[in-house]
Amino acid sequence: MVHTITEQDLIINLKAAGVDGALLQEFLDCWKAGKTKEQLRLLAQKREGLLERVHREEKQIQCLDYLVYQIEKEEKH
Repeated sequence: MVHTITEQDLIINLKAAGVDGALLQEFLDCWKAGKTKEQLRLLAQKREGLLERVHREEKQIQCLDYLVYQIEKEEKH
């Protein structure tokens, strides 16, 4: 299979996306073997985990914003 991205560029991009360790190696093995569906599954799994974290942290920010609002509201009275 001919790849349009070098292995080095792929590794750099994966690490920038937070992929490392066993997941990185598993992805590279699939990439070298041309297992496109498995690569996409691994990327989707990582993306889902990142998105869950974003949502969890958004909720934490909302809680902080609510507390700031309440404190500022009390301060005005």
